[in-house]
Amino acid sequence: MISLLDRLSRPLLRVLDPEDAHAFTVRALKLAPRWHDGDDDPRLAVRAFGLDFPNPIGIAAGFDKHADVPDALLRLGFGFVEVGTITPRPQAGNPRPRVFRLEADEAVINRYGFNSEGGIAALARLRARSKRAGIVGVNIGANKESEDRGADYVRLVETFAPVASYFTVNVSSPNTPGLRSLQEAGALDDLLARVLAARERALPQRIVPVLLKIAPDLTLAELDDVVTVARRRKVDGMIVGNTTLARPPRLADLSAREAGGLSGRPLFPLATRMLAETHVRAEGAFPLVGVGGIDSGAAALAKVRAGASLLQLYTALVFRGVGLVGTIKAGLLNALTPGQTLASLVGKDAAAITAETWPT
Repeated sequence: MISLLDRLSRPLLRVLDPEDAHAFTVRALKLAPRWHDGDDDPRLAVRAFGLDFPNPIGIAAGFDKHADVPDALLRLGFGFVEVGTITPRPQAGNPRPRVFRLEADEAVINRYGFNSEGGIAALARLRARSKRAGIVGVNIGANKESEDRGADYVRLVETFAPVASYFTVNVSSPNTPGLRSLQEAGALDDLLARVLAARERALPQRIVPVLLKIAPDLTLAELDDVVTVARRRKVDGMIVGNTTLARPPRLADLSAREAGGLSGRPLFPLATRMLAETHVRAEGAFPLVGVGGIDSGAAALAKVRAGASLLQLYTALVFRGVGLVGTIKAGLLNALTPGQTLASLVGKDAAAITAETWPT
């Protein structure tokens, strides 16, 4: 039923402004019946940073910015949901228009700028569903005008620790001025030290995993520093990666000239290369989440083989619909031989990918 409704509504949604279409979709999910997509094949189960995922496919931060519909998304078949980015105080983000579909490229450019209803509103929603099953991570960020951005992350960890399955420290959005400077070695080391200390204080009886989300635009020298800091501070995982400021020359849509972060199919080569580079540097110290351009079972499998234990998608849903979740699951299962697990494929191609010519 949901797939049928999705097929019928998608052409109508594409006529709307992208941000209006997204808001309509979230409202529809709030009103949707409590369907259940069915249990996952146990061969898709993944254990990562102490959590048991029924399948490796998550929805990336940015779809459910305000923690409005995590349970509806889980019922669509996602193995986990990441809400946010949430900032401590409400903020409007950048002026509209701030999101653009690149129809010819199956891509999106956004410059939302951490539009958030703030921590209090999101906390109330997550508290209301806290006893329900399902892995719901909380992606946290700093307010644009904050004088101490590290303090913003600390505050959010302390606030959401009782209701978060895991945290994602987002220092990689290109749409908040200066935020990506927190990926620099010294600033990142200080930030992670403060965040991890806050986690220990907030909920000593249950260790909430902390993941670090990085940009695909880092140089390899910068990536060396980031992974070194992440390993030294013993983060629980990394997400590779956020949107890119780069514009591949093959982009055909006129909206490609818009400022902001590019996501979708054109991001796949760069994001997958950075995933493989991160896997090689991490040396198994923590699991990786692969994001960027996943729009098929083959693309999902390539991410796994590049080093991803878990996957996230968002932009492809705009062009392929929610049926893509089932398509990816089927593709991953078809790639497994009898008795084989996804874990056995993680990183199999990473070294070879890092030897290839840099993607453009």
